[in-house]
Amino acid sequence: MMSHLIRPLSAAALAALCLASAGCANRSRPLYEWGSYQQQVYEHFKSTSTGPEEQLIALQKDLEEIRSDGMSPPPGFYAHMGMLYASIGQDDKAMQAFDNEKSLFPESAKYLDFLMSKAKNKK
Repeated sequence: MMSHLIRPLSAAALAALCLASAGCANRSRPLYEWGSYQQQVYEHFKSTSTGPEEQLIALQKDLEEIRSDGMSPPPGFYAHMGMLYASIGQDDKAMQAFDNEKSLFPESAKYLDFLMSKAKNKK
């Protein structure tokens, strides 16, 4: 008579144990550190009072913090910096940023080659 109660109770206890142990699991670190990158992209396309120089300062600060934490910037971070550098006439820094993006994210090479050729043709 008691055996039909023991089986559901032990299943419930096992489920509670699994849930409790899942809450204690270590969370893995994120793959990328975003910093204020998304906000800077938003500001760039919103065309507010934040100019490319201010956005570059914010992104450079983020990059220092990202590196000091041992993390990597997200896809598009260096490409956006390159476009900002190009917009203020610092083509050497733009090319360096595009090269950094290509080395970190080779799948973006065709797009970055397009951006680089566009910047070279501008001269």
